[in-house]
Amino acid sequence: MNTPSAQPALLIAGHGTRDEGGAAAFRDFVAELGARNPQLPVAGGFIELSPPPLGDAVTELVERGVKRFAAVPLMLVSAGHAKGDIPAALTREKERHPGISYTYGRPLGPHPALLKVLERRVDEVLGDTDRSEVTVLLVGRGSTDPDANAEVYKASRLFWEGRGYAGVETAFVSLAAPDVPSGLDRCVKLGAGRIVVLPYFLFTGILPDRVRQQTGKWAAAHPELDVRSAEVIGAAEELLDLVMERYREAVKGDLRMNCDSCVYRIALPGFEDKVGLPQQPHFHPDDDGHHHHPHHGGHAHSH
Repeated sequence: MNTPSAQPALLIAGHGTRDEGGAAAFRDFVAELGARNPQLPVAGGFIELSPPPLGDAVTELVERGVKRFAAVPLMLVSAGHAKGDIPAALTREKERHPGISYTYGRPLGPHPALLKVLERRVDEVLGDTDRSEVTVLLVGRGSTDPDANAEVYKASRLFWEGRGYAGVETAFVSLAAPDVPSGLDRCVKLGAGRIVVLPYFLFTGILPDRVRQQTGKWAAAHPELDVRSAEVIGAAEELLDLVMERYREAVKGDLRMNCDSCVYRIALPGFEDKVGLPQQPHFHPDDDGHHHHPHHGGHAHSH
């Protein structure tokens, strides 16, 4: 059994939200991971919007005597934060704390364990309704990165396989099409009479709330349809286990980044100008109050 000094610590990197409930859920999740792994130093912080900042979490680990850690992004897809902002922040922390070293893990989804949780979230609102009569609309955050959006579509397809739903469609709440109303319209055009809108988010926050609000508004305009809203993934047992799986991968060096369709490495149609460019911090217009801390500078993209 490894002693704490021989085992790299675990650093959880979150996106951040203006929603205090969502931020508290992240902090509680990090605390639960620490409680479940008392031999392992665990800390967590946010890239933006919420305390504590990621830098404070690194400082906390250093003050506990940590020299090595594995950083796991608590994110479902590999978009700008996972590909750029977190590595930039970690590079900065390495300069601030000479002598530390780290490995960087991969995002969480789509993973069978999380698909199982999503299935449970749908079942919670279905009751005894036959799945073959239900179309699910999986709604992701949305990104300007086509690879990240494609990962959400991959999750939808994997969620459809073998579960007996009439269909699983995909939409986004920010930055990418189709939006939630368009996704619901598509479900109807495909013959759906019963629809469950399933937010592809880990915790509550402004954007999952917006998904629910947009769903409610659309449903009110279509009273002839049965439209229900499922809950976010939340701090499920499967999520806790998956983070530890990603931690062990990072410690072993078993890193499988999705480079084959990365917009910064491959010339994808319409995005050819991004190949080889340094990444800059980006702006989410649909995240209320969204901003980046000044220390997140541009940097060369690499895996």
